[in-house]
Amino acid sequence: MSIKSFFAIPFAKFATKQVWKWANKPFKTQDKVFKNLIAKGHQTAFGKDHDFKNISTYADFKKRVKVTDYEGLRPYVDRIVKGESDVLWTGKPLYFAKTSGTTSGAKYIPITKDSMPTHIKAARNALLFYIAEKNDASFVNGKMIFLQGSPVLQDKNGIKLGRLSGIVAHYVPQYLLKNRLPSWETNCIEDWDTKVNAIVEETVNEDMSVISGIPSWVQMYFEKLIEKTGKSISEIFPNFNFFIYGGVNFEPYKNKFESIIGKKIDYIELYPASEGFIAYQDSQTAKGMLLQLDSGIFYEFIPATEFFDENPTRISLKEVQLGVNYVIILNTTAGLWGYNIGDTVEFTSTKPYRIKVTGRIKHFISAFGEHVIGKEVEKALNDAILGTEINISEFTVAPQVNPTEGLPYHEWFIEFENEPINLEEFASKIDASMQAQNIYYLDLIEGKILRPLVIRKVKKGGFHEYMKSIGKFGGQNKIPQLSDNRKIADVLENFLHQ
Repeated sequence: MSIKSFFAIPFAKFATKQVWKWANKPFKTQDKVFKNLIAKGHQTAFGKDHDFKNISTYADFKKRVKVTDYEGLRPYVDRIVKGESDVLWTGKPLYFAKTSGTTSGAKYIPITKDSMPTHIKAARNALLFYIAEKNDASFVNGKMIFLQGSPVLQDKNGIKLGRLSGIVAHYVPQYLLKNRLPSWETNCIEDWDTKVNAIVEETVNEDMSVISGIPSWVQMYFEKLIEKTGKSISEIFPNFNFFIYGGVNFEPYKNKFESIIGKKIDYIELYPASEGFIAYQDSQTAKGMLLQLDSGIFYEFIPATEFFDENPTRISLKEVQLGVNYVIILNTTAGLWGYNIGDTVEFTSTKPYRIKVTGRIKHFISAFGEHVIGKEVEKALNDAILGTEINISEFTVAPQVNPTEGLPYHEWFIEFENEPINLEEFASKIDASMQAQNIYYLDLIEGKILRPLVIRKVKKGGFHEYMKSIGKFGGQNKIPQLSDNRKIADVLENFLHQ
């Protein structure tokens, strides 16, 4: 055992005890965060515009601050981009995390000196919880890889600008730098194909113990390694025992991952966003991720079924219930107020507060009033795969409202690694699960408004080709798993299995 791994275990046990101090006092912790946010916020332009000096309760806050999104805060962000101070938060941001907007083009999400440390601390604590639970820190002696965006930052009127993962790359602790791959030069490569090929060359003969990234892009890295060596991942990296991921539900990819790796491994799920590090998996046995209540974020929740109503219910942590699909709203030390990041979550536990991400509030299908959400399509696919050798590389679902013949239907575009022997039977299993989960969908099928779903086989590598065709090929980009229109589906028609 190295000195580094020897000292990691007691430090992990100490750090996790500190986390439980606030996790076991959730309401007191959130109240403290709320008061700090309001105290600092009233010094800002936003705080003055919204009468923060007269806010003393959450009820006061809701009266003055409406739920919004990037477009709602954009006039304030534009002022910060132009160089103004004390706009959304005190002073100027340290960084802008640049993300892709759907209606607004590029979005510039502020990261401040108060919010930046919470990103780093949460990522660190996720690893420390794993060490404390396993009582094993041997992985710190091996090499670690984080498939991420380029760490090259631009300048925007004196504020550094880049992808969140590229910004975070500047904060890797000194004691991990020797173990970290790829090299800085390789990490700076912008073209994703070139970058992954270079990462393969740098890592193929290394002792990789930790690998992290969005599953679909890590899968591409694994496939290139296998193509180069003819070996499984567990043969190439015998000490690789856990995978860190975030951004998507991993279950649909799990079968294929374990077949590529060649053995079962542990997983750590993270929920980082440019707007704040929201949650991480704190246990290999408990469901869900520990909500970060002490990270400068005051959380609000709106039941997803009410979100588009004129006056939806808007609640704090004290009122949430298990099993309800909520839109998560953030108020942060980066100066985001009443901010809808677009994600939906469900609580899996209230002692402590753990959540799972269920989808995107804009990513749903309700072309016929069925209100299908991401969690339902993911579960249906998992139900159909369970106990089989079927492996899925990628998938997305869209409505087919105007078929050339017959009733409308939901169209599932699936790229298989291992195909089902009987595609129609596989489709029937998925459809049965959808009907069992969603009463509206069931009623539409029984009422002969919809016919059962149809699967379209996407050719191998088709989703990657699709992402290249729309200029979004790379480790930070994800394909929505369902949408209420044909924008993705119509282009995917060009990438079907012949």
